[in-house]
Parts: sequence; C-alpha cells; structure tokens
Amino acid sequence: MFQNRKFDGAYYLAGYAIECAIKACVARKTQRFDFPDKNLATQVYTHDLTELLKPAGLTQILKEEFRTDPALEVKWVVVKDWSEQSRYGTHSRQKAKDMIQAVGDPQGGVLECIKKYW
Repeated sequence: MFQNRKFDGAYYLAGYAIECAIKACVARKTQRFDFPDKNLATQVYTHDLTELLKPAGLTQILKEEFRTDPALEVKWVVVKDWSEQSRYGTHSRQKAKDMIQAVGDPQGGVLECIKKYW
C-alpha cells in the first residue's frame, strides 16, 4: 500500500498488525476447549494497544525490553497511539513511513518484539 501511495491504508494496517499480534499472545494463553473467562474477554474487547498489553501479559515484559533497547521504546511511542479509528483519518507519507518502520523493522521493530511472546 505504501509503495502505491495509499498512506492512510498503510498506516492503518501496520497498526492493525500490532493489535493482531497482541491478541495472538492472549490466544496463545487459551487452551483448546477452555470456556472463556468473562473478565479476559471484556479486557480484550478493545483496540487500545496499551490496554491490550495487560491481558496479554506484556506490560512488564515491554518495560523490560525498553530498558535493554531504548530504540524499541521510541518505536512503541509511534505505535501506541494507533487506533481503529485511524482507518477514517488521513495520514501523511511520513507518518505512514514512521509507523511501518516502527512496526516492521526486522532488527528491532515492535512486531518482532511481540512475536517472541506468542
């Protein structure tokens, strides 16, 4: 999308990838045939990335990752403000580029970090 100058979509989908990754961490904790815990279901019924860290068990883990990799924390600052409402907004080329780099950097992006825990 980014290469085709669809910056709004590129920004939105990069953030959505992080939402899915965090929710995959939650799903990984769930055993097959488990009856869903109502409190957990309520907690994950959000698109707020910072709030999703809690039921995924990633809040403290990310803080520790930030201590060892300050660049990751800078990337998280870019990513954390994403919302599902961003699909309706307009995003500049630079904002989309920053989001894609923060999410997808194979040498220390937010997605690579989260993937370690699912």
